[in-house]
Amino acid sequence: MVHLLYSDMKKVFFIIMIAAAFLATAQQKKYQVYGAAFYNLENLFDTINNNGKYDLEFSPLGARQWNGEKYWSKIANMAKAISHFTTQSTPKGPAVIGVSEIENITVLQDLVKHPLLKEWKLQIVHHDSPDRRGVDVAMLYNPRFFRVLNVTNATVHVEGYDRFRTRDQMCVTGLMGGDKVSVIVNHWPSRSGGEEGSRPLRAAAAKRVKLTVDSLLNDDPNQGIIIMGDLNDDPHNESVAKVLGAKKNKKDVGKGELYNPCWSMLDKGIGSLAYYGSWNFFDQIIVSDYFLGDKDSGRLSFMKMSVLNFDFLINPKGQYKGYPLRTYSGGAFLNGFSDHFPTEVYLVKRVQ
Repeated sequence: MVHLLYSDMKKVFFIIMIAAAFLATAQQKKYQVYGAAFYNLENLFDTINNNGKYDLEFSPLGARQWNGEKYWSKIANMAKAISHFTTQSTPKGPAVIGVSEIENITVLQDLVKHPLLKEWKLQIVHHDSPDRRGVDVAMLYNPRFFRVLNVTNATVHVEGYDRFRTRDQMCVTGLMGGDKVSVIVNHWPSRSGGEEGSRPLRAAAAKRVKLTVDSLLNDDPNQGIIIMGDLNDDPHNESVAKVLGAKKNKKDVGKGELYNPCWSMLDKGIGSLAYYGSWNFFDQIIVSDYFLGDKDSGRLSFMKMSVLNFDFLINPKGQYKGYPLRTYSGGAFLNGFSDHFPTEVYLVKRVQ
């Protein structure tokens, strides 16, 4: 009798343990990760000269002798790089990819149709900018992870520079994981002529972004904002830190303000491009306070920031060893990728 009772108790205990394990598994938290990346594609031009002297360089008759063979090699290299924008948590790549230094929508159509990217079914948001060189910003997105609701473009005006023409800023608002997110893609004016002399141009670009951010939040405070692009300035420079107001530390970010995860990375010697032996972090991704909540908050939350400096994107030898492996150097065709490394932020949301 005692033996049977003990046996029955063992069975009951075993059933309880199995049930507890099943319940724990059923209640296990599940998360979805979304990537938002940016990549300066470094002069992704087609071979047709349709912009006069500004486009001659990237044509068969130009100094670079830019022909079909080189163009399709460039497309393949860009596709290879972007196809590696995957992690264990984002096996199908980022939800959105901002790009700069592209000539037109055609080059992007060729890019997304490349066999390495075709399966992702990336869609394109593009707008022709008034830039003198004819380069634009654009955004690629995976419709499985991002649904476009609205697109606007803002032109940068600089007081005292009436004939100045640069890239427009593209703002794409959509749904990512059910959250409303606005992505502002940038390519701010270069440092041509010197950092100090060109500083007002980037300050004007930063002011234009700030106006867009304020307008977005005034229209709907309950949305996340991602600012990405080649800013041609570092996180601590005046345009980013003061005019735009992007903060270095999360704890200092107030309601409606911006957090710049690139700042602390640059402090550690991590950058997205190198110049005369030092690293800069021009390819920044900045997020609004919306994303700084707990990952169990029920909305998208900032997880981490990365520079995607894959080995094959790095120059393996010579004077510029360790730098990004670019397409041309000193007029010589290197068949490389870009003079910038891509960057990406990862956002996480609890789905169960």
